[in-house]
Amino acid sequence: MTELDQSCVNTLRFLAVDSVEKAKSGHPGLPLGAAPMAYVLWDRFLRHNPADPGWPNRDRFVLSAGHGSALLYALLHLTGYDLPLEELRRFRQWGSRTPGHPEHGRTPGVEATTGPLGQGFAMGVGMAIAERHLASTWNRPDRVLVDHFTYGIVSDGDLMEGISAEAASLAGTLGLGKLIYLYDDNHVSLEGPTAWAFTESVPARFGAYGWQVLAVADGNDLEAVDGALREARAETGRPSLICVRTHLGYGSPVQDTREAHGEPLGPANLRATKEKLGWPLEPSFLVPEGARVHLLEARERGARWQREWETIRARLRSSDPELARRLDGQLAGQLPTGWDADVPSFRPGEGPMATRDASQKVLNALAPRLPALIGGAADLSPSTKTAIAGVPDYSASEAVGRNFHFGVREHAMVACLNGLALHGGVIPYGGTFLVFSDYARGAIRLAALQQTHAIFVFTHDSIGMGEDGPTHQPIEQLAGLRAIPGLTLLRPADANESVAAWRVAIERQGPTALVFTRQKLPVLDPNRFPIANGVPRGGYVLSESPGGTPEIVLVATGSEVALVLGAQERLAPQGIRARVVSLPSWQLFDEQPADYRDSVLPPGVPRISVEAAATLGWSRYVGPPGESIGIDRFGASAPGPVLEKEFGFTAERIVASAHRVLGRKVPP
Repeated sequence: MTELDQSCVNTLRFLAVDSVEKAKSGHPGLPLGAAPMAYVLWDRFLRHNPADPGWPNRDRFVLSAGHGSALLYALLHLTGYDLPLEELRRFRQWGSRTPGHPEHGRTPGVEATTGPLGQGFAMGVGMAIAERHLASTWNRPDRVLVDHFTYGIVSDGDLMEGISAEAASLAGTLGLGKLIYLYDDNHVSLEGPTAWAFTESVPARFGAYGWQVLAVADGNDLEAVDGALREARAETGRPSLICVRTHLGYGSPVQDTREAHGEPLGPANLRATKEKLGWPLEPSFLVPEGARVHLLEARERGARWQREWETIRARLRSSDPELARRLDGQLAGQLPTGWDADVPSFRPGEGPMATRDASQKVLNALAPRLPALIGGAADLSPSTKTAIAGVPDYSASEAVGRNFHFGVREHAMVACLNGLALHGGVIPYGGTFLVFSDYARGAIRLAALQQTHAIFVFTHDSIGMGEDGPTHQPIEQLAGLRAIPGLTLLRPADANESVAAWRVAIERQGPTALVFTRQKLPVLDPNRFPIANGVPRGGYVLSESPGGTPEIVLVATGSEVALVLGAQERLAPQGIRARVVSLPSWQLFDEQPADYRDSVLPPGVPRISVEAAATLGWSRYVGPPGESIGIDRFGASAPGPVLEKEFGFTAERIVASAHRVLGRKVPP
């Protein structure tokens, strides 16, 4: 290691450690141990342009071990991103661009929000999938416009999490040769030695997944790290895991102990660490001039790389303007003109139809005009109806494929969708049963936190699915998903609401959950009901009360909308004027102006909600003296119509509820 290299490594170490110390909060151990390999990667291999963090052909770097965020902020600052030193001094403080764990969209150069362990690992797999798909689709020998690697630093904790096993298995199966992870193998986790809970052979495990596994015996040996990275880059048919033996809290009195993991070193230990590593005690946040100048060379390299890329793109614009326009639009996330021109409109005579079947028709109408739309299912495509007809499957040998087989890996699937979306150039979707959204909840939450443009297709949405029983019948899942800030959920009432829901999912930035039925539902007449205008607003008057101002409002979603329409018809001859409101999306409805919401749900008019799911949350729309008809227990195994009757999802029950809410005697 040259004197300059050593200075750069220690600058990274102590910018991170000083940030933690000033905040009196954070994780100094990983930066002290992992700074050398991070320096080699960023200084010698990572192709990026700090002046343009969104350059499409940049290498992606994901710090899956997000607790080591202070190291990432030091790298970003020193290589010339718009992250001044003052932001490092404000680490973990209100309003800073240096939060406790990396947050995509808050800090320039942060590719993914990480910290929940294993998530970054899986998102990196999604990024590598996107790169390979786009490269195979758009590159030609004379125009290589998509050509980059996905790198990451992963920790013991990342590899303990089940999601990383799911994602690693998928990455090996798909042969993602441009995915390279540096494993910070320091043998210590938060509680203590990893040997207490983590004794398997990681190299053997990843070898069995189909990865190339390399080893660096000393994480401070920069040339060994360099050589391993070169070997990993040369392997085109397998992802690579480089096991780098490091020491948590390297150089500190608490090296190799859990105390180095998640708390500041403290003044005495900080002083001892600086003395041992030959670093000046003062000032804090020191950046020697030589290290600053050397690391800032990343800006010049990045500008040159991007200019070379722009030259290739300019040649394409000159030789084939239309192709260049399409590529530019797709990389920028723009929807092509006429993207929804072939979307169907359904007529009542085409029903009854399960909304999952309508979704399939919409998806296949969108796909030819929307080449960015790619996805699949967690081994459930025949049931979720999420395959695109007439296009190949994505595989190790077919990277242009648009249909993905994620396997029985719901958590990794959703995290990969996040990575695909973060990479850009694609609109990813993935399907599973609604009840199994629980398996993917951690990744769904991060989708909302990052506002990734990912689409989650959840089918088999209620007890109406029938005989599979309570293990497969969702009850609390709608309430749980609606509780996630920033996630848009739509539960359409029929085939035409499904069309409108897909339009929302494609056009809306941020993640969308589409919830569809297995059972068949009547098709609402689009000429009679204001579906196309109503669904994007989240809720709308589907059927006005006959005879004047409504006395009661019946509110429903999904399969229960047809049920309340039937109740409305029964109430009319009994002298009760009932309005029917379809409320497919609470999130969209809540975004509407108050006067619109009041026009749909008039203040002072009693309401009844009907949904074949937990009633939790419906009080916000119903309130006293209204009632919520739902199911607050697990389901049962029986045919769907039997369950609907046994659990009280009948027009008779709604009619009785309406009379009760209005203080009237229920007619015999």
